[in-house]
Amino acid sequence: MSTERSERFFQEAQNYIPGGVNSPVRAFQSIGSVPRFIRSADGARMIDEDGNEYIDYVCSWGPMILGHNYPAIRESVVEAASRGLSYGAATEIEVRMAKLICEMVPSIEMVRMVNSGTEAVMSAIRAARGFTGRDKIVKFNGCYHGHSDGLLVKAGSGVMTAGVPDSSGVPAGCTRDTLTADYNDLDSVKELFQRWGGQIAAVIVEPVGANMGVVLPEEGFLPGLRKLCDEQGSLLIFDEVITGFRLQADGAQGYFGVRPDLTTFGKIIGAGMPVGAYGGRRDVMSVISPLGAVYQAGTLSGNPVAMAAGYTQLTLLKEHPEWYRELNERAGRLFDGIRRILQQYEVPAVLNTVGSLGCVFFTPEAVTDYTTAKKADTKAFAAYANYLFSHGLYVAPSQFEAMFVSMAHGEEEVEQTLAVIERYLKQR
Repeated sequence: MSTERSERFFQEAQNYIPGGVNSPVRAFQSIGSVPRFIRSADGARMIDEDGNEYIDYVCSWGPMILGHNYPAIRESVVEAASRGLSYGAATEIEVRMAKLICEMVPSIEMVRMVNSGTEAVMSAIRAARGFTGRDKIVKFNGCYHGHSDGLLVKAGSGVMTAGVPDSSGVPAGCTRDTLTADYNDLDSVKELFQRWGGQIAAVIVEPVGANMGVVLPEEGFLPGLRKLCDEQGSLLIFDEVITGFRLQADGAQGYFGVRPDLTTFGKIIGAGMPVGAYGGRRDVMSVISPLGAVYQAGTLSGNPVAMAAGYTQLTLLKEHPEWYRELNERAGRLFDGIRRILQQYEVPAVLNTVGSLGCVFFTPEAVTDYTTAKKADTKAFAAYANYLFSHGLYVAPSQFEAMFVSMAHGEEEVEQTLAVIERYLKQR
């Protein structure tokens, strides 16, 4: 498989873009390889600039739940763009989008559109602080909530891959009110509440830890957070940038049966366009300007083209609840096949999955939190990932990212994927 054109583009990119990429994990540094420059994508497959075809398990990091270039979404974007790209003014599609989100997610009574998951989380935390009159936030080691200053503390995702626990350029004062607890460890949260009590505005958590690989909440963990927040007068924020509308139509909160006060969305909500949102209880969201004193604004928020894409995708997901069952069955066949192969060849690895999300960790231990995730053998993952790339499978170029399955992944893609993985593990 030739990667000559991708290598040439990457060399040129490094002259003009820091590290040659516009998001760190795309640099392929953690697997010691060269990023593939993608030319096109359709369904479950992508083609790079060298003409190589890949079955895609990144799906633009989650948004492409129906597959790439889905006809109805593409047509809605073309139609919206034909009427103008941006107005900087209110539009009907914003109202329809907000109403649809509120209908699909019972915990959402009001919602504000933004342009990214990072912006959604930053704004939700500001709303929580404004509503409670408190400053401190509890987050969990290994959970990534975007790159805003106050949350780059023991974050997951690309920060974890690079081995950087925090970020240079973030003043100490910005993280002074960020408290960290251990994922799946309620006692660590209770200790923070015992110490800081009435100063904690909110607890923010990924209901599925999907930025340190895939780490599932243990039984009682999410309900326990809900109970603690209720007892302490703090808000519970679910970061559903990844899980929102992926596990089922009402997200991880519906899947696990725990209702947060605020929720952040991204990825699927934009169907591939740059969109985010945050929403929740009416009384909490009423502190947002122009209703309240918590200021948040965005020139391109609610962009009509982006709204058209997101509205079409969410409408399809709402109208076809059976698609989630089909998607999870397809993903289940893939994940069961990978588990079988790992066991057959006695590979010291575990596969964590929920719905259409999965992650292979090259460690014999169960992965239940940030500490156990970090025990994974990243060199073994790099060898595995590079083999997959060279044999037509596009996976996350990092041990600590999720594998995404879409509705476009059919039996052919599943069988082809399992055959490649088995060939690698057999000769490993």
